Amino acid sequence: MLNDSAPPAPPLPAVQTRGLTRLFGSLAALSGLDLTVNRGDLFGFIGSNGAGKTTTLRILATFLAPSAGTATILGHDVVKDADAVRHVIGYMPDFFGVYKDMEVTEYLDFFGACYRIPTAQREKTVNDVLELVGLSEKKGALIGALSRGMQQRLGLARVLIHDPQLLLLDEPASGLDPRARIELMAILQELQRMGKTIIISSHILRELETLCNRVAIIEKGRLIYSGPVQGVRDQMSTGRVVWVRVTSDPNQAIELLKAHPDVTDVRSTDGELKVTLAAHDTDHSLIADLLVRGGAQLVELREDELGLEEVFLRVTRGETQ
Repeated sequence: MLNDSAPPAPPLPAVQTRGLTRLFGSLAALSGLDLTVNRGDLFGFIGSNGAGKTTTLRILATFLAPSAGTATILGHDVVKDADAVRHVIGYMPDFFGVYKDMEVTEYLDFFGACYRIPTAQREKTVNDVLELVGLSEKKGALIGALSRGMQQRLGLARVLIHDPQLLLLDEPASGLDPRARIELMAILQELQRMGKTIIISSHILRELETLCNRVAIIEKGRLIYSGPVQGVRDQMSTGRVVWVRVTSDPNQAIELLKAHPDVTDVRSTDGELKVTLAAHDTDHSLIADLLVRGGAQLVELREDELGLEEVFLRVTRGETQ
């Protein structure tokens, strides 16, 4: 019997911008930005300083009005339905003020009251978000006594206090030491597993590469790429590079590989063979098949992946407005 099941529904958008533009006098901080972030995405927003990342996030957070175009969050227009947007987002700017003479629980209770969380419910809510960000043991501490990493986690707890569906995080790992960054990224992964949609801007591209399922690259207020992390690698790769090590005669292996039409280049480098395939989607198993069938003794085969940092450098020019 044929399977008459319908194809899977396309992912639902959490954020959509169309022609989003922001002018500061004659300067265009954003120019016709068309961006879609799906529900459940952990979305990396990449760009040099001055590229338009913070401007975009501030518009989505309703702190800045667009000069033209539209932006909707979970179906709410950021201009026409600003109050509704504020109830479904949590916005963490790159620099945020904290009241250093307040205790951690006092600080969160204050923001809970701002969101009109009932008094009887606030204590449990505060304890829950502190546990989520790993600060339960610091609930009675003064904020000024916390480390930079702990203050960042407290800032994340603050934006979670009203249980938003979408988090807008502008450089949340800026200034953190490596351990604090790793701990923060682990928290973000847990939030994604809980069903949150997260947009994170960052200049630490190696972390976004492993953290995010989709990314966007922006330069001079214009979108250069938006989609899966692997997609931008494939788009920028002119060919697939595979490193090969053999224990038999390397010249024999080179001749075997050069004879195949899908192999564009083979060269020996420090005891290994660097093999370039014609296209990024060419199946590299053909290399193993060619060598084994030809009698070569293959001991290692690994792919040379294009990293997100290298991709970023290739597709941008470092230009700002």
